[in-house]
Formats: sequence, C-alpha cells, structure tokens
Amino acid sequence: MEKHSTTEINCFKFFLTRVGQGIDTPLSDTGHQQAAAAGQYLRDLHFTNVFVSNLQRAGQTAEIILGNNLHSSAAEMILDPLLRERGFGVAEGRPKEHLKNMANAAGQACRDYTPPGGETLEQVKTRFKKFLKSLYQRMLEEHGSADQCSVSTPGPSEPEQPVIAGLANDGVQNVPVHALIVSHGAFIRVSVRHLVEDLQCCLPAGLKMSQVSSSCPNTGISRFIISLRREDSGPRACRIQCVFINRKDHLDDARNSA
Repeated sequence: MEKHSTTEINCFKFFLTRVGQGIDTPLSDTGHQQAAAAGQYLRDLHFTNVFVSNLQRAGQTAEIILGNNLHSSAAEMILDPLLRERGFGVAEGRPKEHLKNMANAAGQACRDYTPPGGETLEQVKTRFKKFLKSLYQRMLEEHGSADQCSVSTPGPSEPEQPVIAGLANDGVQNVPVHALIVSHGAFIRVSVRHLVEDLQCCLPAGLKMSQVSSSCPNTGISRFIISLRREDSGPRACRIQCVFINRKDHLDDARNSA
C-alpha cells in the first residue's frame, strides 16, 4: 500500500477596496468584522500550519482568525512574500473602479487586464507554483513521517468525495494536517484556476466552472485536500481534491446575528 501525506488547505481573502501590493494598508472596520466572522466559523478546526502574505492587512486577518480559534491561537504565522497580491503597476493603490476603466479602455475584462508595469497572470501563477513547492516540502518534512498522516491512494474508479453539509469541517473530518493560507483576491483566483485547470484537481459534484474563475468575496474560503508523495525529484501532489470554492456562509451568519 502506497503511503503519503494528506494536507487540507484553507485560503482566505480579506477586505480591501484598493488594488495591488504597493499600498500596505490595515484592515477597515468591515474587514475586522468579516475576519472575526471567519474565525468564529472555523473556531473548531486545528490549524497545524499558517502561511500569510507579508502585507499587514493579511497578517491582521490571520491574527483575528487564529484569535477566535479554540486550538490554534498560538500557531506560528509564516509571512511569505510569494502570497502577496498581484502587482498592478500604474494602478497600484488606486480604487478598483480606476482599474475597471483602464481595462474597458483596453477592450479587456478587468480580471484579465494587466496595467502597464503590472504582473501578468502568468507571473502570478509562477509565484503560486513556487509557494506550492515550498508548502509541499514543509508539509512532508513536518508531518510526512507521522503514521496518522499516511492514507491509501484511492483507485481511479473509487473517488473519495468529501461530505458537503454546509459545516465548517466539511471534507476534513479525517484529515490530520490543516494549513491556513491567507492571501488576496487576484492571487487566490489565479491559484484556484491553476489547481483546477492545470493540476486537474477533483471537483465536487455540481460545481460550475464559472465558480472557479469567479471573484473571491471578502474573507471567502476555498478548501482543497492535497495528498503528497516523496519522489527523487522532490515532493509531488499525487491527488488534489476541491471541497468548495469561495464559501461565504460565515458572512451570512454574521449579517443574521447583527
């Protein structure tokens, strides 16, 4: 039986009204409220690893989420510049409406437009691929030798579909390693598309491809389960499964309780 390490990752986006990585602003009041709602929603999960963009609004979001968590308040946050927001060149720090106007003038969709001096989508994807490589290595080094991290690879005719019940622990009841990753909207959209389109991860039944490329709501949550295998060339993902993309149940709960 083949043995490998299985890791669940949760990706978050937080509140910001201006684009880019050049403006390093703190969270707004709304951002604080949304991060607290996400933390309450995920309070029962035990995050073994935490990776955060090194922009201060990302760090604040992660701190609030962990501060509301029952098991991970003392978890170490790894600040990683690879998780920074996409660079928007001449549009850095300007309102999103300005970027939309520039894209319209160029005859392109805003999400696909690269302003002069900005990062292309391919460059953002390259950053995410570098982060994935370092993530895989760290997960195997820290958790790969543990017996509880070893699971058998499902056969091609026996896909293991995570249970989706609208709960915070959907799909991860038997996954021992949980990584919290806090990043930004444009970066997350590129990352999700890479996992789905390039790495061909398994998708939950009923998920539409339009959801894969949709914008992540503020503090939206995307969850993937990744099984890793050691190879001579380095760690490799032998199976990636999407549990959900851009979930925002916690925001509905926060509005209902307000």
